[in-house]
Amino acid sequence: MSSPRLTAADRDFFTILARVVFGNPFSRERAADIAHLVPDATPGDLISDREALARVVGPRLETRLGGGCASIQAFGAEDRALLEPALLYVCYHRYVAQLDALIESQVAHESKSPIVKFADDAMAELVRDGISEERAARYFAFYFQLRRAFYFIHRGLAGECPSMQRLRKSLWNNIFTHDMRGFEAALWNRMEDFSTLLLGETGTGKGSAAAAIGRSGFIPYLPGQRRFATSFTESFIAINLSQYPESLIESELFGHRKGAFTGAIESHDGVFARCSPHGSLFLDEIGEVSMPIQTKLLQVLQERTFTPIGGHEKSKFAGRVIAATNQPLDRMRREGRFREDFYYRLCSDVIEMPTLRQRLDESPGELEQLVDLLVTRIAGEPASGLVASVMEAVDRDIPRDYAWPGNVRELEQAVRRILLTGHYATETPHSPESEVEKLVSSMQVGELTSEDLLRYYGALLYRRFGKVTEVARRMAVDPRTARKYVEGAGSD
Repeated sequence: MSSPRLTAADRDFFTILARVVFGNPFSRERAADIAHLVPDATPGDLISDREALARVVGPRLETRLGGGCASIQAFGAEDRALLEPALLYVCYHRYVAQLDALIESQVAHESKSPIVKFADDAMAELVRDGISEERAARYFAFYFQLRRAFYFIHRGLAGECPSMQRLRKSLWNNIFTHDMRGFEAALWNRMEDFSTLLLGETGTGKGSAAAAIGRSGFIPYLPGQRRFATSFTESFIAINLSQYPESLIESELFGHRKGAFTGAIESHDGVFARCSPHGSLFLDEIGEVSMPIQTKLLQVLQERTFTPIGGHEKSKFAGRVIAATNQPLDRMRREGRFREDFYYRLCSDVIEMPTLRQRLDESPGELEQLVDLLVTRIAGEPASGLVASVMEAVDRDIPRDYAWPGNVRELEQAVRRILLTGHYATETPHSPESEVEKLVSSMQVGELTSEDLLRYYGALLYRRFGKVTEVARRMAVDPRTARKYVEGAGSD
């Protein structure tokens, strides 16, 4: 009995569908492929497109597998390769609602990895379609990973301007690579080798981008236990490196053993020890760390091991590193303040976060979209009346060309202030030129003491760089003295 064969039209359809299945959901190319397969899909509506395509694929696949064919194994190798992505797609969409419910439940309760009751059904369906039990377990883990990535990228990073569309596409590629076929074949368990560097001004959402990557890593499904190897709520650890003095930062990163130094009354696990083998570690403000700490971090990235302070044994680090900074790393590297080799270990992928002013230049209507999102987040549910009152105050109190120096973080506080007080007064940025002119004028008439001069200079540096540690470095004083100069100038 001869094997069934796909028609030429079928092969065209399933070839395009395979590109959709393995494509980036935030890319224009995938949207164009969906429009080709489903002409009545809604352009740009990711949810509508997905549902429309699912309605088309299922019936077509059932027709081709009818007539007594138990699975795609009855087809030749070439046709099997075309049909398998369609089977994966249909099975995936049958469990999308349950996967979403699992994600939302764990987000709400930060629970441990629970028993996944519907996993047996999903895997049994894949096995009936001719997929081995081992691959079925891996595909089910992919399903969960795909939904988490879509959930955190789509919901956590709102905005439809071109720069935000590019950002979401970049984040998806960072998780699955630009070729999901290659990811599925060889890289799904090797992503810890790819470090990520997020660049952007303060308040642009680097933390949200890092969380989207860190909570979307591959987590194996364990069929014998009917649960995932770990919870994604525990797979992402963030540390702001600028919060710790030089004397403590090494302990926070690598841990210490009891008695390692004065005050070490018990052993302490640093973030590298606490990071899950299937997790990610987010090193925020990486531009603030000293050269000795950069050297030790470089060793961890090269050797994938670290040693706690006061310890002798080496511990393995199997997670992924994501780093972020608002500092000009190119200039810091030229000036010898950021190691070249450390930079090249961090930059497997470099993602730049768009500023709010860039986003509004591209799409002015994005301001209301962001206000809507922020009000919903604050209120816990959509509140169109509150959005309207906030937008009324924004239009009244904030100039249309306002630069939003604090970016989305400033907008969030503006929304909160408007909800509390009904208005928002923007801050007038300090002009470096006027500050310098004021300083020079006071020097020329002999009105400055040495203490005044240091306070003026410290304040000028702080307004430019925004970090007390940077003020201390440039003034060649310790951070406590630098803070005294900065705070002293602020009281004038």
